[in-house]
Amino acid sequence: MGASDPRRVEFWFDFGSTYSHLAMMRIAPAAAALGVAIDWRPFLLGPVFRALGWDGSPFLAQERKLDYVWRDAAREARKYGVPWRRPTAFPRRAVLPSRVALCGAQAPWVGAFCRRMMLLNFAEDRDIDDETVVLAALAESGVDADAILVQAQGEANKLALRRQTDEAMARGVFGAPTFFARGELFWGNDRLDDALALAAAA
Repeated sequence: MGASDPRRVEFWFDFGSTYSHLAMMRIAPAAAALGVAIDWRPFLLGPVFRALGWDGSPFLAQERKLDYVWRDAAREARKYGVPWRRPTAFPRRAVLPSRVALCGAQAPWVGAFCRRMMLLNFAEDRDIDDETVVLAALAESGVDADAILVQAQGEANKLALRRQTDEAMARGVFGAPTFFARGELFWGNDRLDDALALAAAA
């Protein structure tokens, strides 16, 4: 499939996002079953929230809403058979894995790496911004972890992540996960199937 092929879905995600975790663990097999390609689009929610006038995750501003999110995430994880463990730090800083994912966005290992990072955060309660943790996850993907980390930490890639986050805001992204299919925006793990269906119908 070429980049202009309509049978594609853009997957905008943040490694610190609870519902991005659920979508991340589902999207690859669901897209493959429909013949839809995935454009992996990591970005940082922090700047998006600040642009919208929030100091951090809106979940943190409402205790009842946050309590609900934890219950809902556990329910949804059971529903889809997704490993889940409430993290002791939320939201977790995830700049380094985001840089790595952007660096490898067109590489065959990106999906496996992204799923591993989500599991480390939301199933194993690990610090996913730690260089040792990221290197180990890359090594599991069978790539030259050291070389990729150097590239990901280069100034060009750091700037690319900032620009990607700016692009998210310019296109109306306000949370994660967000999907684009045929120019339509879908927000939330519960809209993944709708986005894929639209892409598949193109």
